[in-house]
Amino acid sequence: MATGNPDSPPGAGPENPAKKPPFRPAEGPVRLPPGRRYLGLDLGTKTIGLALSDAGHRIASPLRTLARRKFSQDAAALTALIAAENVGALVLGLPVNMDGSEGPRCQATRAFARNMAQLVDLPVALWDERMSTMAVQRMMTDEADLSRARRAELVDKLAAGYILQAYLDWVAAQPAA
Repeated sequence: MATGNPDSPPGAGPENPAKKPPFRPAEGPVRLPPGRRYLGLDLGTKTIGLALSDAGHRIASPLRTLARRKFSQDAAALTALIAAENVGALVLGLPVNMDGSEGPRCQATRAFARNMAQLVDLPVALWDERMSTMAVQRMMTDEADLSRARRAELVDKLAAGYILQAYLDWVAAQPAA
């Protein structure tokens, strides 16, 4: 009969210390204690839109947009933000195709999540972001009547806020364990 942590890599035992378990995105709702915050990310090829929840986990607020650089630079900026804002979980928008299939952008998002999980000891939730950018674009043109330049400046952080708010609403609707 096998003993030990089922998440330990094969071969890990008393003679082989366990490495960090493999990345597994959160499958159920990630519930945080009051005071900890969620950080929402909308990963693009050129930018990362960021949004933060309030400490009560009810409201997502767009924060800012980071210009993408090397992963190590992006991760350093995110790690500093995580520490400064008392972040307890990451919520990454997963760019699923309209038919529900996953393409290269989903693979890149999953790789980013795995790499971040190696650096920060936080749960990572992947949230279907279909239509989020389109909904934000529509709101900016129809309701806010923003110029094209201003929309380009705001879209990523607003999309991150949209994704995070949808996740917060879903978590709030789930029965407590």
